[in-house]
Amino acid sequence: QIQYETPAGDREKAFQALATSADGLAQTHPRRAEAHTWLGITLASQARANGGLAALTVTRQARDAFEKALAIDPGVMGGAVYYGLGGLFANVPRWPIGFGDKAYAETMFKKALEVSPEGLDSNYYYADFLVSQKRPEEARPYLERALKAPPRANRKLADAGRRANVETMLRDLPTS
Repeated sequence: QIQYETPAGDREKAFQALATSADGLAQTHPRRAEAHTWLGITLASQARANGGLAALTVTRQARDAFEKALAIDPGVMGGAVYYGLGGLFANVPRWPIGFGDKAYAETMFKKALEVSPEGLDSNYYYADFLVSQKRPEEARPYLERALKAPPRANRKLADAGRRANVETMLRDLPTS
C-alpha cells in the first residue's frame, strides 16, 4: 500500500514506521524466516524511498535481515530473500562506500528464479536487473513470464502495481 498508494514524499516516513513494526515482529519471532524477510523488504523499500548515502545504513540492515532469513529458510516467500539480496547488491555502491556487487546480484536473482521460476517478482526483478545492465534483449522473456504469473493470495494491490511496472518495461524495451 505504501509503495503504490502513498505519495512519494511521504513514503520514507511510512516505510520507517512499518520497519519499526517489522523489526518488532522479527524480534518476537527470531526463528521465522518470513519475519526477517518482511523486515528486509521494508528496510530496502525505506532505503529506496530515501535514496542517497543516508540510505546505506538502512540497506545494510536490510541485507542483514535477508541473510538471517536465508539462514533459516532459503526458499521463504517464493525466493524473496534472493531477489531482495539481488536488488540490494545490484543498487548499492561498491566498496569502499557500500557492499554492491553486480555479479553477486545476478547470482541472487538466478537463485530466486530457481525457487520461483514462474513468479511475478522473481522474473520482474531479474528483468529489471538485465535492463539496468544494458541487456534488454535478455529481459523480454522474464517480463513476459512475469505477466503470466498466477495471482498471489492477499497481494492484489502489489500484484497490480508490479504488473503495471512489467507492462511499462515491456513497452519501453527496444525492438530488435
